[in-house]
Formats: sequence, C-alpha cells, structure tokens
Amino acid sequence: MNLRADLHVHTISSGHGYSTTREICNIASSRGLEMVGITDHGPAMPGGPHIYHFSNLIALPREISGVRILRGAECNVIDMDGSLDLPEKILTTLDIVGAGFHPGCGYEGKSVEENTIAILRVIEKGIADVLVHPGNPLFPVDYEKVVRAAHRKGVLIEINNASFTFVRKGSEKNCRKILSEIKKVGARIVVGSDAHEAELVGVFDEALRLIDEAEIDEEFVVNRNADSVLKFLRGRGKDIST
Repeated sequence: MNLRADLHVHTISSGHGYSTTREICNIASSRGLEMVGITDHGPAMPGGPHIYHFSNLIALPREISGVRILRGAECNVIDMDGSLDLPEKILTTLDIVGAGFHPGCGYEGKSVEENTIAILRVIEKGIADVLVHPGNPLFPVDYEKVVRAAHRKGVLIEINNASFTFVRKGSEKNCRKILSEIKKVGARIVVGSDAHEAELVGVFDEALRLIDEAEIDEEFVVNRNADSVLKFLRGRGKDIST
C-alpha cells in the first residue's frame, strides 16, 4: 500500500514534539504525501497546548508545500463518561478529532470493563472521528465490542505505527486482535505515523506489515489518499473547503 495521507502528526505545540508545521509539510511533500493531519495533544497532556491553540488553528493555511492540512487534535479521554479534554464548541470546529487513553492525563480506569465503557461512550457521543492507538496494553478493552461500535457509528480505528517501534510496547498482539475483528465486520481504519518529529511523517512500515498479514483490503484504509479522507469527513458532516 502506498498511503498518501498521514492523519496523526504532532508539532512542537504538543510539548514533546520537535518540528513545526512547515517542517512537517516540507518532509511530507518530499515523500509524496497529499495531506497531513496536525493533531497535537489536548490540554490534559502534561506540557500540552492551551485551549487557545485549538481555537486558533483557523490561522493555519490549508496548504503548505503542496500538502493539504487538516486542523485537528488528539484528545485525551478523561473519565468513564467518555469526556474529552477539549470542549464540544472547540471540537466541532476541527477537521478531525482523535480520542484515546494516555497515562497521566486524568483517566483512572483500571480494568478492561471500565476502559471499554469509557471508549464506547466516546464513540456514542459522535464527536471523535478516530480511536487512536486502541491496542495500547496500558488500557486494554473488549476489542470485539469496540470495533463493532466504531463500525456502527462510522468511527475509524487507528493502527498506529509508533506503537510498534518505540512507544506502547506490547501493542502488536492487541492490534492483531483488533485487525481480526475489523476483518470480520468490514470496519474502516486509518494508519497513523504518530510522528513527533518531521522525519517520521509518512512512516507506516510496521503498521502496514500487520495490515498486510491480516489481509485487510486497501479500500478499507481511509488515508490511502486525500480524496478518500475528504469523502470520509464529508460523511461525518464536515466541510473542509475553508
């Protein structure tokens, strides 16, 4: 698969990212990417950006170096009610909203049952477009229930390349289970680099290896190109023209 969009990328605004939006787009352009999603962490992340960062994303140009930019966020689930760390009035202005669990960001669930309840509530609220790195072994969930709920509500399941390299060790086994469930129901996925430095933008090798082994057809991978991403977002009621 030759994926042309990377929808999970962090800038210096995340506090532990090391590149600017312009640096990211320059690298993305050199690698033939058509689109990047700038998805800095929500404010519950230690060192993360203030809420003003997200309300002011409208200041970002729609294109740099020929690469289309989506204005987004990687939000933290902060409680079992499925609350996220940005208010709805901000989230509804963003092009793409990812949601997931991160340690040290307020969520204290300690069991598969609690984690599953929390993420199912995120899905049901209909604001999150993507469930980010759901194979994280620190926050196990009932993968069958989560994949089926996401499929029903049109929420993407992310297969996160960074989870197989230097963070979230132990994710591969869980992601294989997730891909098995995805295969059963025909759920749609997105492959994210989770790049925190420009040189990692568009790097999907390990995630694509698992997807290939699971025999997931390219048509179910939404970020195969920019047109596919825009079609998905239109189906979510989002206008990315301005």
